[in-house]
Amino acid sequence: MRANPFPIRLMVGGLLRPKDPRFGSDVAGRVEAVGENVKQFRPGDEVFGCAAGSFAEYALAREAYLALKPANRSFEEAAAVPVAALTALQGLRDAGGIRPGQEVLIQGASGGVGTFAIQLAKSFGAEVTAVCSTRNQDMARSIGADHVIDYTKEDFTRRPQRYDLILAANGYHSLSAYKRALKPQGVYVCAGGTIPQFLQAMLLGSLMSRNGGKKMGSMGIAKVIQADLVTLGELLEAGKIVPVIDGRYPLSEVPEAIRYVEEVHAQGKVVVTVESDDKS
Repeated sequence: MRANPFPIRLMVGGLLRPKDPRFGSDVAGRVEAVGENVKQFRPGDEVFGCAAGSFAEYALAREAYLALKPANRSFEEAAAVPVAALTALQGLRDAGGIRPGQEVLIQGASGGVGTFAIQLAKSFGAEVTAVCSTRNQDMARSIGADHVIDYTKEDFTRRPQRYDLILAANGYHSLSAYKRALKPQGVYVCAGGTIPQFLQAMLLGSLMSRNGGKKMGSMGIAKVIQADLVTLGELLEAGKIVPVIDGRYPLSEVPEAIRYVEEVHAQGKVVVTVESDDKS
């Protein structure tokens, strides 16, 4: 949010100030109008996906960045899905190569990415261990976690248990600690955490993967792929993923919503609503 530490500015664009001052990327709402080359959607369609500057009554989105919203789900639920669920899906499936029957650990399991990762891993047929704080244990179990580890009381990297796949949605251990917690052919995927965590995974992951069969690395930034949005929409419609929404703020209170996300470890997602016409 504040481009801190300073090197993050090279990633988000703008050394002194953001090149694009608009906030928001996830979006769900009704199509108001379409460009002449748009083929998939028409005015009145209910959609969800990604749009720059989505904290607004009207947002401009690319056709390829949207998918039809499931009719049985609210705009609020759909708006909570895109970036977090795309990150979880691509981290587990593409970077992690998840398979049925694997033992999968999700670190940072109570956040936006983590709550979707638990549910997606279960949909792939994995046995899931969630790592979260004491207050989030019941929530993690309620969305499908088979086992829960309280990180305030126990360090999972020092347990004898080993995992086929570790997805760190909020990582803070060293790469060597994660490697120790993997099975011989296990995979570690950095999907979030501090800047040092990303740098370690990106710069040292391939080097550490050379010795033995364990694979260490970062998934990078999630890509907005329409086919993946369609997949997530189908899972949302079927109830296989259910967004965990910590709070809802009207558009007029976006500063308060951002402040809450910065200051509190939110459970799942915080949603901004446009109540005047039931858009989110």
